[in-house]
Amino acid sequence: MATTNVRDLGDVQLVEFLAEERDRLFKLRFQLATGQLENTARIAQAKRDIARALTELRAREITAAEAVDGGAS
Repeated sequence: MATTNVRDLGDVQLVEFLAEERDRLFKLRFQLATGQLENTARIAQAKRDIARALTELRAREITAAEAVDGGAS
């Protein structure tokens, strides 16, 4: 999923997307271990999607904290 699409998701949808991607990565690793995975690049893509989601979640946390703090820092 592209970065712009991750940014367009709501908070709940973003958490659900993150859970789905983590599950997908688990399944891909399992397929790799059992020799069933043909395209190993899918593992790297899943990791990137997880990183994008985590980055967006953290950015939202920082924005929310700054809004509560009044941007004093």
